Amino acid sequence: MRTNALAIDRPEVDPLSHLDWLESEAIYILREIAGECEKPALLFSGGKDSAVVLRLAEKAFRPAALPFPLLHVDTGHNFPEVIAYRDRRVAETGERLIVAAVEDSIARGTVVVRSVTDSRNAAQAVTLLEAVAEHGFDALIGGARRDEEKARAKERIVSFRDAFGQWDPKAQRPELWSLYNTELNRGEHLRAFPISNWTEADVWAYIARENIPLPEIYFTHARDVVRRGGLLAPVTDLTPARPGDRVERLNVRFRTVGDVTCTCPVESTAATPLEILAETQRATLSERGATRMDDQTSEASMERRKREGYF
Repeated sequence: MRTNALAIDRPEVDPLSHLDWLESEAIYILREIAGECEKPALLFSGGKDSAVVLRLAEKAFRPAALPFPLLHVDTGHNFPEVIAYRDRRVAETGERLIVAAVEDSIARGTVVVRSVTDSRNAAQAVTLLEAVAEHGFDALIGGARRDEEKARAKERIVSFRDAFGQWDPKAQRPELWSLYNTELNRGEHLRAFPISNWTEADVWAYIARENIPLPEIYFTHARDVVRRGGLLAPVTDLTPARPGDRVERLNVRFRTVGDVTCTCPVESTAATPLEILAETQRATLSERGATRMDDQTSEASMERRKREGYF
């Protein structure tokens, strides 16, 4: 019987793992945006998803400097551990950070809040669009994922925004064969989501594999909380205990780190990325559904905010 010498002599090639495929796709998207857009920026808040996108950008462009600055829309209601981590990572990478502050929008009168303790999540859209106009950005790269909630699941990888910063989910551009249309008219811009196809579990598996540092509040720690609406609300200067609240000190961690006034931890003893990955794989609620007070209302609420420019 004849044998195929070529088949016998050919060395075995290990197939790419699931994470390798996701990484490869994300790097391709980052390079496409950098190559096709004149002035992109990478949104970096210090959260786990933006930390992953920053690592992917380093893999895509090192040893050169990143071909875009980092941009953080600062609500002024951040957990201090996250801001400290943000500044530490920026110093380590040597990249340029632009901070667009909601406080500045309030001072200008373009954002109006009822009180200092109101959530500023929705207000970020105004500040973000002001930063786009001020710096002339034509693309914003961020760590949004489709599995976060239903409105984000409708988003394309490269998402068009009109001259008013608005998103129309019914008028999105096709993305056949991973081809992305980046054509823009004056005043328009794009949002690009390199990890759209990742899940929360994928993110934690990649963090574990790449040994990506994160703010310590992502891991188990003791914290004072009160129970509200089925969630654990952290007790802070911005969110003090109310009369009648029973303050409990529990071992918790944050699945997502947003505005202090609406971001809740979950009870957990997970101290490593792999332990968090195991918890994530058992979770029955999405991270936003389980930890964000302002996402408890409806899909329509998030979609309305996205139409108005929210990331």
